[in-house]
Amino acid sequence: MKLHALAIALGLVVSTGASAQHFFQPIVSLELLGQHQTGVFDEGAAEIVAYDSRNQRIFKVNADAAAVEVLDIHDPSHPLLIGTIDASALGGSANSVAVHKGLVAVAIEAENTQEPGVVAFYDAMTLTLLNTLPVGALPDMVTFTPNGRYALVANEGEPNDDYTVDPEGSVSIVDLRHGVKYAEVRTADFSRYNGMKEVLQAKGVRVYGPGSTVAQDFEPEYIAVSRNSRYAWVSLQEANAMAVVDIKKAKVIDIQPLGTKDHSLPGNELDASNKDDGINITNWPVKGMYMPDSIASYSFFGQTYIVTANEGDSRDYDGYSEEERVKDLDLDPTAFPNAAMLQESENLGRLKVTTANGDTDGDGDFDELYSYGARSFSIRSAYGRLVYDSGSDFERITAERIPENFNSNNDENGSFDSRSDDKGPEPEGVTLGRIYGQTYAFIGLERVGGIMVYDITNPYRVSFVDYFTSRNFEVDAQLPDDSVNPLVGDLGPEGLTFIPAHQSPNRKPLLVVGNEVSGTTSIIQINVDFPWFHLGR
Repeated sequence: MKLHALAIALGLVVSTGASAQHFFQPIVSLELLGQHQTGVFDEGAAEIVAYDSRNQRIFKVNADAAAVEVLDIHDPSHPLLIGTIDASALGGSANSVAVHKGLVAVAIEAENTQEPGVVAFYDAMTLTLLNTLPVGALPDMVTFTPNGRYALVANEGEPNDDYTVDPEGSVSIVDLRHGVKYAEVRTADFSRYNGMKEVLQAKGVRVYGPGSTVAQDFEPEYIAVSRNSRYAWVSLQEANAMAVVDIKKAKVIDIQPLGTKDHSLPGNELDASNKDDGINITNWPVKGMYMPDSIASYSFFGQTYIVTANEGDSRDYDGYSEEERVKDLDLDPTAFPNAAMLQESENLGRLKVTTANGDTDGDGDFDELYSYGARSFSIRSAYGRLVYDSGSDFERITAERIPENFNSNNDENGSFDSRSDDKGPEPEGVTLGRIYGQTYAFIGLERVGGIMVYDITNPYRVSFVDYFTSRNFEVDAQLPDDSVNPLVGDLGPEGLTFIPAHQSPNRKPLLVVGNEVSGTTSIIQINVDFPWFHLGR
């Protein structure tokens, strides 16, 4: 008998409407269960994490050691370091790791990051190297398709600091259908868009690197794959766009501009200043470029939806920088008749914006202001259409929950409001999990810390669930010997992965988070309760 029908039969509910539906939804809360500490402060000693369900192991990138470290979590409350994969033996450093049915893939950059990197495959149990294959420059993310037939690598292809060498961005498609020993690599590149710069810009795609072709300018950041393993969506963060890849054909088939978020509209407020001596979440005449870092995908009624963590990122090199503060710009007097007020430090003056966009008439002053990131997470259709955005939730909720530490930085306690002029809480990592028929998004806030949880089962009816943080704001983050304070908790969540209950060591859903500033890997238990279960007790 269905739960709702059973409840009616027992006389527990009388409504079949939204209130009854809410009555049967699980109540989800997060609890820190275990933590692995490296003692390394702010060196990326715990970044990307992946889970091997067969052996109940966590593989996590330790950039400080140029390695992938292996944690045994048979007892998830006490993760134990049991092995290390030395990535430096194959290049410069590991950037990403993924696991599928006992096979581990590691993306490793070259010593010279403008040169091609490699993807290395290992046995998840023995850590034996099985094969290495060449990929593009600066392989920044690796993932398997759900069916395990392909491994995909996002090759970011960043320029050197002088901006004199800019390798092409690309996506490597590793065909594993005949086994890892006989794997082959094909490349989905952007060369066919090189003659379409003006067309792309007219659609809203940012192509602006000095002297770069479109293929050089695009820098793939993160990959999400459709449930049927046919298509991949790739975040092009600096371009404020996503690419769609046909995996079997190893071909980019679409570039989707992501548009901007109008911070002058109700619901899209932000705190734009670190010099206003308080929390001031309000509307400003600024457009936020979504610029997602991590992305994920899920299915609703047979349709694919893409979830994005809208971090934002700028190009800031010795050879070229687009960053500027609003107070240092020449604002168009017609577009901004109140420019003097806006450019005060306690208003918009401190906010970092881009100089690559905004001068719409080419007369040398700025008619529009574009900031980095949207301080939110979004859900989009497979075709790039915005379905949902969390608006000002992240700043509003953290202001309510931790007002004395609002918009803090991730490497210093006592840094209230210090990130408001930049990207605020800076959502970076996202992972999705299915619990009792509901789909949840877990979004890591890189700066202030903590995890936002939303029920996204229906992308058109999203609801906030919880905000969880294990950060201790009452102690110094860094000890005098430059190590991390073991009492500070978790700082700078970077990579997240969800473990469903049926694959979990303790048969409860878990969330694993790599925290790059504190160097900790945290294992968070996801507790589930049902209101109806307690009736009559």
